[in-house]
Amino acid sequence: MAYTFPLGPYHPALEEPFKVNVQCKGEIIESATIEVGFSYRGIEMLAQQRNWIEVVTLIERVCGICSNTHASTFCMAAESIAGIEIPRRAAHIRTIVAELERLHSHLLWAGVGAEDIGFHSLFMEVFNLRERVMDMLEAISGNRVNYGMNCIGGVLRDIADPLSHLPVLDAMEKTLTTVVIPVFTKNPTVLARTRNVGRLTREQALEWAVVGPVARASGVDIDVRKDQPYLAYADLGFTSITRPEGDVLARVVVRALEMLESIRLVREALKSIPDGKLRATEGMPNVPAGEATMRTEAPRGEAFYYVASEGGNGPARVKIRTPSFVNIPAIQAMITGLPLADLSIVQASVDPCISCTDR
Repeated sequence: MAYTFPLGPYHPALEEPFKVNVQCKGEIIESATIEVGFSYRGIEMLAQQRNWIEVVTLIERVCGICSNTHASTFCMAAESIAGIEIPRRAAHIRTIVAELERLHSHLLWAGVGAEDIGFHSLFMEVFNLRERVMDMLEAISGNRVNYGMNCIGGVLRDIADPLSHLPVLDAMEKTLTTVVIPVFTKNPTVLARTRNVGRLTREQALEWAVVGPVARASGVDIDVRKDQPYLAYADLGFTSITRPEGDVLARVVVRALEMLESIRLVREALKSIPDGKLRATEGMPNVPAGEATMRTEAPRGEAFYYVASEGGNGPARVKIRTPSFVNIPAIQAMITGLPLADLSIVQASVDPCISCTDR
């Protein structure tokens, strides 16, 4: 007999509130529907009621995990309208914070994934690494969450001694390569829960228009840092990580190797950070009438911003499309035909951010 099983909107297997309704026959999932919108906050509307400086603070609170991505993307859109070119030192600092944020996001995801599998010792190892990243972000910005680094025209804080952070990066890289990545890719328990589970073929990835690690794990080589370089990525070089299998294990491997690439990018940016100013402008920015779109590579994939100005003290329109908005629906394709017990790890492998989606 067929029956419907609701996962969420509040459930221990979910980081944030969303709902997956699955129709099962026995223990096998035949179809699924997904519901979001349980925590709408109206940030886009609020942004249109504040000045340019206040909006940066507001936009940074779209999400606590990728707050820097939202703030920097908004600032880049406003800078495009105003014709502002930020100093090269500011571009390097934005890149450093962006990659540390990606490292933090991927480690948080890895810890949650380990907990979903039931691998508690791996969870503790991963979250110990996450603490090191957050300590480094605190040393740079003064904050562990919502770093407050961005302003229209550059950055608000300098990195006084860039080379002092290199030993921390070396220690994190050693732990990742000797402990975390081998366990995630070779441990029999992990492989049994992830290999050939939740497959999304390349054709399905294109059909569902997924982005970020989800797309790259299905063999779709897209990454804004490579396809449309911004900030300091063109100077630092970039290696895109892809896998062809499209299963949960492939999404694990892509994110694991991306953590090593993020460490390399931060290390190179710290070593090559140029001298110069932190900001191209001071005080309230003068943003003339106009509009701009901006794309950046958030930890979960492409973040897209549309910003319009009528020449006033604040934006006339702010529109945000987050990567989770397009990645979450693809869970429906991944879980069809799977045992119900695999549902939690499959949805976790997408790393859905409901805070971004329900902004």
